[in-house]
Amino acid sequence: MQTFRLRIITPEKVFFEGDAVQIIARTSAGNVGILAGHSPYVANVLPSPLKIKTADGEESRTAAISSGIIKADKDGVSVVAEAVEWAEDIDVLRAQRARDAANKILEENRSQKEFERAEQRLKKALNRLTVAGR
Repeated sequence: MQTFRLRIITPEKVFFEGDAVQIIARTSAGNVGILAGHSPYVANVLPSPLKIKTADGEESRTAAISSGIIKADKDGVSVVAEAVEWAEDIDVLRAQRARDAANKILEENRSQKEFERAEQRLKKALNRLTVAGR
């Protein structure tokens, strides 16, 4: 199968850089699958599982990705996100605590701004738990 260069970066580090066969991400327009030779494309990525099939024959890997941007062009695919972590690296207890704390805030009558922040934290925690298989 043909491959393309994939680069996933966060503000702290280059999370992944290598050849990939396919990447599947959830965007604001729905799920998108990208293969080698994909037409130029740019979209917002939502907090969701990010599936990567690498070129070395390794099975697909899944990571939890926060909001960000995905860009495909002739040079490959770049994903820039606030945070990304492999499924096996997710601290499930921490994600559960974050989910519970966000739910508590959502149940209280707080300001719209606090509600929106808690909603984002809840989405991130639920995504991490989903990717971790919980």
